Amino acid sequence: MGGCFSDLRGGKQAVGVGLTGTTMSSIPTSNATVNDAVDHFLRARGFQQLFTPLERRNMIPKERYILLNLDPALYKIKVKNVPISKSEDYLEMEDLRLNLTTGSCDPRKMECYHYLHPGYVIATSYLRQQFPTAIYKSDPMVVVYSKKRDGTLEELGRTEVIMNSLDPAWIKKITVAYHFEIVQPLIFHVYDVDTKYYNLPVEILKLKDAEFLGEGSCVLSEIVTKEGQSLTLDLHNRNGNRGLKNLGKLTVHAEETVASRNVLEVKFRCSRLENKDLFSKSDPFLRISRIVENGGSVPICKTEVVDNNLNPIWRPLCLTMQQFVSKDNPLIIECFDFNSSGNHVLIGNLQKSVADLEKLHEQKTGANFILPASAHHGHGKVLKGQLFVDHFSQKQLYSFIDYVSSGFELNFMVAVDFTASNGHPRNPDSLHYIDPSGRFNAYQQAIMEVGEVIQFYDSDRHFPAWGFGGVTNGAVSHCFNLNGSASGVEVEGVQGIMAAYASALNHVGLAGPTLFGPVINNAAEIAGQSLSCNSHKYFVLLIITDGVLTDLQETIDALVRASDLPLSILIVGVGEADFKQMEILDADTGCRLESSKGRVATRDVVQFVPMREVLAGGQSCVVQALLEELPGQFLTYMRSRDIKPSACSQHNIAQGSQYTQPVVTTQMIGHTPQITMSMLD
Repeated sequence: MGGCFSDLRGGKQAVGVGLTGTTMSSIPTSNATVNDAVDHFLRARGFQQLFTPLERRNMIPKERYILLNLDPALYKIKVKNVPISKSEDYLEMEDLRLNLTTGSCDPRKMECYHYLHPGYVIATSYLRQQFPTAIYKSDPMVVVYSKKRDGTLEELGRTEVIMNSLDPAWIKKITVAYHFEIVQPLIFHVYDVDTKYYNLPVEILKLKDAEFLGEGSCVLSEIVTKEGQSLTLDLHNRNGNRGLKNLGKLTVHAEETVASRNVLEVKFRCSRLENKDLFSKSDPFLRISRIVENGGSVPICKTEVVDNNLNPIWRPLCLTMQQFVSKDNPLIIECFDFNSSGNHVLIGNLQKSVADLEKLHEQKTGANFILPASAHHGHGKVLKGQLFVDHFSQKQLYSFIDYVSSGFELNFMVAVDFTASNGHPRNPDSLHYIDPSGRFNAYQQAIMEVGEVIQFYDSDRHFPAWGFGGVTNGAVSHCFNLNGSASGVEVEGVQGIMAAYASALNHVGLAGPTLFGPVINNAAEIAGQSLSCNSHKYFVLLIITDGVLTDLQETIDALVRASDLPLSILIVGVGEADFKQMEILDADTGCRLESSKGRVATRDVVQFVPMREVLAGGQSCVVQALLEELPGQFLTYMRSRDIKPSACSQHNIAQGSQYTQPVVTTQMIGHTPQITMSMLD
């Protein structure tokens, strides 16, 4: 605790911590230097020098200066309750000047720093009570918790104990699984551990036997979106108040745990494949598996399906070191004819290592597929069909966290359905009904849950908000400003969206039909304008609707155009309507949207979730199901355009070792403990 002196053996138990500096002594030694000027000043005013910890605790007079013999390494201390007077006495102490005042005490007016002669410190009873660690250095440890939705805390890990330090920098990292799609509150408790527990592993320490020093809290997203991925928190009491005491600050640093950022980009094609279909050509795709030690195989990736083609060319694949382990590790490459029943027909396979694939690319030659041996054929059959490697290169693969921590932002936009099928807002059965008890309706729930996650990735938190299918200014509008303003579409924060939505229900009439095209085009226009500014922004449009689309083809055309822009569209279906059309927009089946002019979308930009099915499936919130694809859509856009994180971030990424977990050492100054954390993406 604060009144204990740490031992050598205990101190060396901490990770990377040894004995440094001078040790404290509770009594003067033969080497202690006595300062006659200080002694004379104090004795003349009736103050006696105290030495032992027991005497210090019991004999400190109220509001008086006491001379304490302490660690010679302690040079500075913050002092309160300094007596105030017009007259001053100065005492010379080697090359430092100690400024002491005489007169009556006034604890409300003075707060300053005194720079002290090595070996001595001036303190008061107020200081001793309110700042115990100023006299005795703490042995701090941090316990990290995640806060669940029901308010309970789950312990994630503990740091090592740092011996005799007010400025600890912990070595041990706490691993936290990073989930973009949910808000992850973290709680940090700082404890002072008693010396007698130093020889015990921190995992079995009973926290009730340690002194609680302070608490900090934040959301994991707040850390990863900061430049440098560091966040400084003010420590406070358990009740959330700091009070009059300065409990210090805690700096949290986060780094992504990656084994390797290097990937191989390989582009395959085939020629003269055997046709497995009777009335059309085969629909081939490749599946690549890694051979493991027991002789079996583990699938690691597959290509998309190319319809009706015996000479298919597939989009490039990215293979990580974690997938193929080494360049010499054998891989099985199988070519199948796709069947919607799931009974895919094997066209042929072959076995090659990554090194073999590189040679095929360099020599511009193909490898023949083999039809494996069966009960009717004792040996495999070499086929005419061949596999070629048109492209083979090594590149660096950046993660979602690499981008957001280097300044890339997710800009949130929302559009709300005001069609008549929702029901009149004053009817308790309406989907737009505002419950006086404060219980959210489906629209409010979707706005809050999605907005609470994405707001941390938007620096200014000014969100465009629209309504559609409602009557404004005497006419039906399929895209109107939710805040009622004729000039400004943005509202401030998630609460601003909620307020604008509630207000709109009072002056917007419900009408119809349900059209998505105008809203998507407006969002696409904003996203397109950001490209001309070379802005590091990616836009996320949330559409909340209860009805069946009237403009399905127009919506598909708008989505195909939007697939070239930094934009993703999240659709939440509320109520009991038939949402089969929405499933068409969400191209999870692998078939990309095609416009009325025959143009195919460059990527999937839509994620649809029917709220009733999510809640019926036992998920606690819609946002987890809705946002799970968003980081992937973001990365697909960035990688397809070879957009890299900022130069500063790339430099930091490059410094990391290829196979080791990054370690960050931080320094704390003046009651600012710091903890290093690692994350999994």
